[in-house]
Amino acid sequence: MVDKEKMIKLAVNAGVSFGAKLNAKQLLVIAEYMDDHSEIELTTFQQLYIEVPESQKPTIEEKFSEVGLVCYPVGNFVKSLRTCNFCKGAEEEGMPVAIELNKRIAGKPVPFTLRPAYTGCEVGCGEPLINDIGVMKVGKNEYDLYIGGKTKGADAEAGKLFEMELVPEQLYKVVDQLLDIYAKHGKKREPFYKFVHRYGFDHLRNEVFQQ
Repeated sequence: MVDKEKMIKLAVNAGVSFGAKLNAKQLLVIAEYMDDHSEIELTTFQQLYIEVPESQKPTIEEKFSEVGLVCYPVGNFVKSLRTCNFCKGAEEEGMPVAIELNKRIAGKPVPFTLRPAYTGCEVGCGEPLINDIGVMKVGKNEYDLYIGGKTKGADAEAGKLFEMELVPEQLYKVVDQLLDIYAKHGKKREPFYKFVHRYGFDHLRNEVFQQ
Protein backbone atom coordinates (compact mmCIF):
# COMPACT_ATOMS: atom_id res chain seq x y z
CA MET A 1 0.00 0.00 0.00
CA VAL A 2 1.33 3.43 -0.93
CA ASP A 3 1.20 5.88 1.94
CA LYS A 4 -0.75 9.03 1.20
CA GLU A 5 1.34 12.16 1.30
CA LYS A 6 0.92 14.31 4.37
CA MET A 7 -1.22 17.37 3.80
CA ILE A 8 -0.68 20.62 5.67
CA LYS A 9 -2.88 23.67 6.04
CA LEU A 10 -1.85 27.12 4.82
CA ALA A 11 -3.52 30.44 5.61
CA VAL A 12 -3.54 32.65 2.53
CA ASN A 13 -4.56 36.22 1.72
CA ALA A 14 -3.45 39.11 -0.44
CA GLY A 15 -1.69 40.96 2.37
CA VAL A 16 -2.68 44.35 3.76
CA SER A 17 -4.50 46.34 1.07
CA PHE A 18 -7.81 48.04 0.29
CA GLY A 19 -10.15 45.48 1.80
CA ALA A 20 -10.07 41.70 1.80
CA LYS A 21 -9.88 41.15 -1.96
CA LEU A 22 -8.46 38.60 -4.39
CA ASN A 23 -8.12 39.04 -8.14
CA ALA A 24 -8.80 36.49 -10.90
CA LYS A 25 -5.13 35.59 -11.37
CA GLN A 26 -4.75 34.84 -7.66
CA LEU A 27 -7.87 32.65 -7.65
CA LEU A 28 -6.62 30.73 -10.68
CA VAL A 29 -3.25 30.03 -9.04
CA ILE A 30 -4.98 28.76 -5.90
CA ALA A 31 -7.22 26.53 -8.03
CA GLU A 32 -4.15 24.93 -9.67
CA TYR A 33 -3.35 23.23 -6.36
CA MET A 34 -6.85 21.93 -5.66
CA ASP A 35 -8.59 18.81 -6.92
CA ASP A 36 -12.31 18.17 -7.39
CA HIS A 37 -12.75 17.25 -3.73
CA SER A 38 -10.71 20.08 -2.21
CA GLU A 39 -12.37 22.82 -0.21
CA ILE A 40 -11.37 26.34 0.77
CA GLU A 41 -12.28 27.59 4.22
CA LEU A 42 -13.00 31.32 4.47
CA THR A 43 -12.14 32.49 7.97
CA THR A 44 -13.44 35.52 9.82
CA PHE A 45 -9.92 36.89 9.83
CA GLN A 46 -9.56 37.72 6.15
CA GLN A 47 -7.74 34.49 5.37
CA LEU A 48 -8.38 31.41 3.23
CA TYR A 49 -7.38 28.00 4.58
CA ILE A 50 -6.25 25.47 1.99
CA GLU A 51 -4.57 22.08 2.32
CA VAL A 52 -1.48 21.34 0.23
CA PRO A 53 1.00 18.43 0.07
CA GLU A 54 3.80 19.03 2.55
CA SER A 55 6.51 18.29 -0.04
CA GLN A 56 5.11 20.98 -2.37
CA LYS A 57 4.82 23.71 0.25
CA PRO A 58 7.96 25.72 -0.78
CA THR A 59 6.99 25.62 -4.47
CA ILE A 60 3.39 26.58 -3.77
CA GLU A 61 4.41 29.47 -1.53
CA GLU A 62 6.73 30.74 -4.27
CA LYS A 63 3.99 30.51 -6.91
CA PHE A 64 1.53 32.28 -4.62
CA SER A 65 4.04 35.03 -3.89
CA GLU A 66 4.48 35.68 -7.62
CA VAL A 67 0.83 36.78 -7.86
CA GLY A 68 0.79 38.76 -4.62
CA LEU A 69 -0.56 36.10 -2.26
CA VAL A 70 0.92 35.83 1.23
CA CYS A 71 1.07 32.54 3.19
CA TYR A 72 0.98 32.28 6.97
CA PRO A 73 1.28 29.32 9.35
CA VAL A 74 -1.85 27.87 10.94
CA GLY A 75 -1.96 27.13 14.65
CA ASN A 76 -0.55 28.87 17.70
CA PHE A 77 0.84 31.90 15.91
CA VAL A 78 0.01 35.57 15.59
CA LYS A 79 -2.52 35.84 12.78
CA SER A 80 -2.11 38.28 9.93
CA LEU A 81 -3.43 41.74 10.71
CA ARG A 82 -7.15 42.15 10.17
CA THR A 83 -7.74 45.62 8.72
CA CYS A 84 -10.41 48.07 7.67
CA ASN A 85 -10.93 48.91 3.98
CA PHE A 86 -8.84 52.12 4.09
CA CYS A 87 -11.81 53.94 2.57
CA LYS A 88 -10.26 57.39 3.07
CA GLY A 89 -7.02 56.44 1.35
CA ALA A 90 -3.78 54.60 2.10
CA GLU A 91 -1.81 57.54 3.50
CA GLU A 92 -4.64 59.13 5.48
CA GLU A 93 -5.54 55.87 7.18
CA GLY A 94 -1.99 54.64 7.73
CA MET A 95 -1.74 51.67 5.38
CA PRO A 96 2.11 51.76 5.38
CA VAL A 97 2.04 51.42 9.19
CA ALA A 98 -0.40 48.51 8.99
CA ILE A 99 1.78 46.78 6.38
CA GLU A 100 4.90 47.20 8.52
CA LEU A 101 3.15 46.03 11.69
CA ASN A 102 1.84 42.95 9.90
CA LYS A 103 5.31 42.19 8.54
CA ARG A 104 6.77 42.36 12.06
CA ILE A 105 4.25 40.25 13.95
CA ALA A 106 2.33 37.87 11.65
CA GLY A 107 3.47 34.28 12.09
CA LYS A 108 5.21 34.76 15.44
CA PRO A 109 4.80 31.72 17.70
CA VAL A 110 2.67 32.37 20.80
CA PRO A 111 0.99 30.15 23.44
CA PHE A 112 -2.37 30.35 21.65
CA THR A 113 -3.64 31.82 18.37
CA LEU A 114 -3.56 35.60 18.67
CA ARG A 115 -5.70 37.90 16.55
CA PRO A 116 -4.50 41.47 15.92
CA ALA A 117 -6.68 44.08 14.20
CA TYR A 118 -6.13 47.53 12.73
CA THR A 119 -8.41 50.38 11.79
CA GLY A 120 -7.44 53.63 10.09
CA CYS A 121 -9.86 55.96 11.88
CA GLU A 122 -12.04 56.19 14.97
CA VAL A 123 -15.07 54.66 13.21
CA GLY A 124 -13.36 51.34 13.98
CA CYS A 125 -14.39 49.22 10.96
CA GLY A 126 -11.39 46.94 11.56
CA GLU A 127 -12.90 46.05 14.98
CA PRO A 128 -9.77 46.71 17.06
CA LEU A 129 -11.62 46.72 20.38
CA ILE A 130 -12.88 43.13 20.14
CA ASN A 131 -9.63 41.45 19.18
CA ASP A 132 -6.59 40.39 21.20
CA ILE A 133 -4.55 43.39 20.11
CA GLY A 134 -6.20 46.35 18.41
CA VAL A 135 -4.69 49.42 16.79
CA MET A 136 -6.69 52.55 15.96
CA LYS A 137 -5.30 55.54 14.07
CA VAL A 138 -6.43 58.65 15.96
CA GLY A 139 -4.33 61.53 14.61
CA LYS A 140 -2.13 62.48 11.71
CA ASN A 141 0.46 59.91 12.74
CA GLU A 142 -0.68 58.67 16.15
CA TYR A 143 -2.19 55.35 17.17
CA ASP A 144 -4.12 54.11 20.19
CA LEU A 145 -3.43 50.54 21.30
CA TYR A 146 -6.03 48.25 22.89
CA ILE A 147 -5.47 44.78 24.33
CA GLY A 148 -7.49 41.88 25.71
CA GLY A 149 -10.66 42.00 23.63
CA LYS A 150 -12.80 38.85 23.48
CA THR A 151 -15.37 38.24 20.75
CA LYS A 152 -17.02 34.98 21.81
CA GLY A 153 -19.08 33.75 24.72
CA ALA A 154 -21.43 35.29 27.26
CA ASP A 155 -18.39 36.94 28.84
CA ALA A 156 -17.35 38.73 25.63
CA GLU A 157 -15.74 42.07 26.36
CA ALA A 158 -14.07 44.99 24.69
CA GLY A 159 -10.33 45.44 24.87
CA LYS A 160 -8.85 47.96 27.26
CA LEU A 161 -6.90 51.02 26.16
CA PHE A 162 -3.25 50.18 26.76
CA GLU A 163 -1.61 53.38 25.51
CA MET A 164 -2.68 56.48 23.61
CA GLU A 165 -1.16 58.36 20.68
CA LEU A 166 1.84 56.17 19.94
CA VAL A 167 3.88 57.15 16.90
CA PRO A 168 4.70 54.24 14.56
CA GLU A 169 8.11 53.30 16.00
CA GLN A 170 6.67 53.36 19.52
CA LEU A 171 3.73 51.25 18.37
CA TYR A 172 5.97 48.59 16.81
CA LYS A 173 8.15 48.46 19.93
CA VAL A 174 5.24 48.18 22.37
CA VAL A 175 3.49 45.45 20.37
CA ASP A 176 6.77 43.52 20.05
CA GLN A 177 7.27 43.73 23.81
CA LEU A 178 3.71 42.58 24.53
CA LEU A 179 4.18 39.55 22.28
CA ASP A 180 7.55 38.73 23.84
CA ILE A 181 6.05 38.85 27.35
CA TYR A 182 3.11 36.70 26.29
CA ALA A 183 5.40 34.18 24.57
CA LYS A 184 7.59 33.97 27.68
CA HIS A 185 4.99 33.95 30.45
CA GLY A 186 1.79 32.68 28.83
CA LYS A 187 0.66 29.17 29.67
CA LYS A 188 0.24 26.58 26.92
CA ARG A 189 -2.99 27.26 24.99
CA GLU A 190 -3.80 30.23 27.21
CA PRO A 191 -5.76 32.81 25.16
CA PHE A 192 -4.33 36.31 25.27
CA TYR A 193 -7.32 37.85 27.07
CA LYS A 194 -6.94 35.26 29.87
CA PHE A 195 -3.23 35.98 30.02
CA VAL A 196 -3.91 39.71 30.39
CA HIS A 197 -6.29 39.02 33.31
CA ARG A 198 -3.92 36.58 35.00
CA TYR A 199 -0.70 38.51 34.47
CA GLY A 200 -2.37 41.81 35.26
CA PHE A 201 -3.04 44.78 33.01
CA ASP A 202 -1.07 47.18 35.21
CA HIS A 203 1.77 44.67 35.55
CA LEU A 204 1.97 44.46 31.76
CA ARG A 205 2.04 48.25 31.42
CA ASN A 206 4.77 48.58 34.04
CA GLU A 207 6.88 45.91 32.39
CA VAL A 208 6.49 47.32 28.88
CA PHE A 209 7.11 50.95 29.71
CA GLN A 210 10.04 50.31 32.07
CA GLN A 211 12.02 48.72 29.25
